[in-house]
Amino acid sequence: MHLADHVKPISYLKSEAAQIVKDLTESGEPLIITQNGEAKLVVQDVRTYESTQQTIALLKILAIGQKQIERGDHVDGDEFFAELNELDQHEKLR
Repeated sequence: MHLADHVKPISYLKSEAAQIVKDLTESGEPLIITQNGEAKLVVQDVRTYESTQQTIALLKILAIGQKQIERGDHVDGDEFFAELNELDQHEKLR
């Protein structure tokens, strides 16, 4: 995708709204709207927006995990599963 191909003035947004909705829904690519020659808005379909937000959320989780590892604030996998099995055994005895 070349962003330059997806830059339109605000007048285009005003006059072609229905076509923009159709195009963005089909392509999933964003549209950059300019005002007085300056980029002001990014318009995209809801499905793509939601997907982007989910990706950002996953990246945040990964970043938090990486910081925990760097701080040494984590448990080795074998240790974790041993504790999990121990908890499971205690639950079965109840």
